[in-house]
Amino acid sequence: MLANIEHSAPVRGLGPVLEKLLRPAVGFRHPREVLKDPLLDLSQKRAILSSWASDASAVEDHPTLRWLLGTEAPVPIDEVLDALWRLDGQAAS
Repeated sequence: MLANIEHSAPVRGLGPVLEKLLRPAVGFRHPREVLKDPLLDLSQKRAILSSWASDASAVEDHPTLRWLLGTEAPVPIDEVLDALWRLDGQAAS
């Protein structure tokens, strides 16, 4: 089993804006979507991607997958790290 199904369930009673503040990854399906979000600045993108890459988001018994609270499904850690690398490239330009 990859993870508890409730992991990505919305918090009941929160409006979309409050939910986005408390769980900034809500609505993102892939790290690339974080990079493309025009409403986030570089530090916000870095915070989301760093949380996604952290061991706290690791899927039990699947160390190469990360499932950030608020996202729909797990993604490979390599894809999260690639997004962080691309973000570093954006910051350098």
